[in-house]
Amino acid sequence: MERRAFDALVADALAGIPLRFREALANLAITVEPEPSRALLREMEIEPPDTLLGLYQGTPLTERSWGHGNTLPDRILLFQGPLERASEDRDDLTVAIGETLIHEIGHYFGLSEEEIEDIEEKYWNETGDH
Repeated sequence: MERRAFDALVADALAGIPLRFREALANLAITVEPEPSRALLREMEIEPPDTLLGLYQGTPLTERSWGHGNTLPDRILLFQGPLERASEDRDDLTVAIGETLIHEIGHYFGLSEEEIEDIEEKYWNETGDH
């Protein structure tokens, strides 16, 4: 998929996040990269065939002190290649981008991996999808 089309799917996924959460996102850059680097995968202790779909880099809101500010934006990286390979079609890719984006925004808000997984599990059990 062309990068511009992928970026449009990311923008659509971001627009689908409830407004109250979008309004709470401050000093956060969402970046698309083609692939995670080998160095990043080593650092994250991810070995093939596993890969990384997205990553939050920054200081979660819950860990910021009163003096936090005047810093570079936190980042959410979305990795186009792994997301495309994990998806069967465009609709599946749209869902994968949305799930990954929500997962990484959860880290921005200070949620642990376990808390995010619990929320995702409850969501899928309630909707009956996926």
